[in-house]
Amino acid sequence: QSHGPLPTVADGPLFLPVFQKGAIQVSKTILITGAGSGLGEGAAIGLAKNGHTVIATAESWPQVTALREKVAAMDLPNLTVTKLNMLDPYDIVHAAKLDFDVLVNNAGIAEGGPVAEIPMPLVRQNFEVNVFALLDLTQRVVRRWVRSQVKGKVVFISSIVGLVSPGMIGTYSATKHAVQSIAESMQDELKEFGIQVQTINPGPFFTGFNERGVEAAYRWLDDE
Repeated sequence: QSHGPLPTVADGPLFLPVFQKGAIQVSKTILITGAGSGLGEGAAIGLAKNGHTVIATAESWPQVTALREKVAAMDLPNLTVTKLNMLDPYDIVHAAKLDFDVLVNNAGIAEGGPVAEIPMPLVRQNFEVNVFALLDLTQRVVRRWVRSQVKGKVVFISSIVGLVSPGMIGTYSATKHAVQSIAESMQDELKEFGIQVQTINPGPFFTGFNERGVEAAYRWLDDE
C-alpha cells in the first residue's frame, strides 16, 4: 500500500525539514554521519545551536579532534563528536548502538567522469560508501528502534542528481538514485512502526565536495 510521495527538498532552504520549528523536538538526539567537514559539520553545529542534542561523526581521528576543538570554542556542550568511518565495520556497529532518535545519513563520496570510462574499482567504492555502508548502518539502527518501539526518524542526504542524471557524474548519480529507492521503500515499510523517513536533495553547494568529485576524475581520465 502506498503512503504517498516521499518528502524531498529539491530546492529552497536545505535543512528546512530539519530546522523547521516543531519538525524535530528539542528532546530528540540527532546522529549525523560525515560531519567532519562541509555540509555535515554545518548541520551539526547549526542543530546544536538551535538546542538539539547532536552526535556528530567524522571519518578519522584527526577530523574528530579538529571538530571537538571547534565545538569547545563555541561552547556547545550538547554536541559530542565521535569517529565513524563508513568502511570500518567496527565503527558501524559502535555507532548503531548509540542512543539517538534521528539518524541523518550525510556521509558520502563523489566520483566524477564519463560512465563509459570510469574504472570499476572507483564505481564499486562509490557504491560501497554511498549505498551499502549507509544501508548497513540504517538497518542496524532501524531494527533496534523497532525492537525498542522507538518512533525515530531517518533522514537521507541525497542529491538533486538522485532525481535526474546529468553527464559526467553518472556513477555518483546512480548511488543517489539507489538511495532514493531505499528511502522510498523504507518509508512504506516503517510507517506502521511510527518511524519516519525523508530525503533531502540539495543542488551544488560551496563546501568543496562537488569540486573534489570533478577533480578526482583527472587522476585516471585519459584524453586519448
